[in-house]
Amino acid sequence: MSQAFVPRIGAVFSADIAVPEHERELRFYSRVLTSGDNPLWREDLMNNLGTPIIGLGERNEEYAHLPLQWMPHIHVADVAASVQRALDLGGHVLMHSKDEWAVLLDPNEAAFGIIPVVPAEAIPPADAVPMGSIRWLDLTVSDASATQDFYQQVVEWSVDSVEMDDGGNHYVDHNMLGEDGTPVAGICHARGENLGLPPVWMIYLPVGNFTESLSRVEEEGGKVIKVKQGKDGEYVCATVQDPVGAYLGLMPGRELNYT
Repeated sequence: MSQAFVPRIGAVFSADIAVPEHERELRFYSRVLTSGDNPLWREDLMNNLGTPIIGLGERNEEYAHLPLQWMPHIHVADVAASVQRALDLGGHVLMHSKDEWAVLLDPNEAAFGIIPVVPAEAIPPADAVPMGSIRWLDLTVSDASATQDFYQQVVEWSVDSVEMDDGGNHYVDHNMLGEDGTPVAGICHARGENLGLPPVWMIYLPVGNFTESLSRVEEEGGKVIKVKQGKDGEYVCATVQDPVGAYLGLMPGRELNYT
């Protein structure tokens, strides 16, 4: 993923969710994200630079119809035009505030938000230090090719196909690229190492101490669904489920992971 705070079409800086059991959820995320001697997140869920990246809202009557998913906010050139393209392609509108923002469902019922590109002066400076941010997005679906076409048209991502091998059976997953040509998200088939993952946008958040965070997931009533290791045996990422059932990804925060 490219630098965390560079304004551009297709960028993803933030995400939110509306949850039941709000106090329990706040404790869960506060504990899980603040691991290590130099936490990348604060207990109020802002990152260590004091920037709001993730929003954990209470699931009141206004938000009761929203799915229990982390919803990334994708920056687009024209909110109204993107909403119309989503409807034309079989998506649905959950919320829409004129040309300011919208919450949509894609044909797989994965939820996401769209907002106008943020002016450069409104973006905090990104220091060359590890910090809390959304490092990656992944969506796992039965038909990744059709889904990547939906997002190409709705949020104007371009695509870079990635050859995959599932026990000798070859197929293609997709890296989605922002307007500057750098990868911002993956859209993957529900097979191989992604088999069994739900068809929701998975936000990947870095943490100061990966193993400590995984321990805290279970201590605070969540579940560790899957842990991925690289060829060198080091941990790469994990899929976890919070106490009310929402999925997200965790990553070691020792590197910025920028391209």
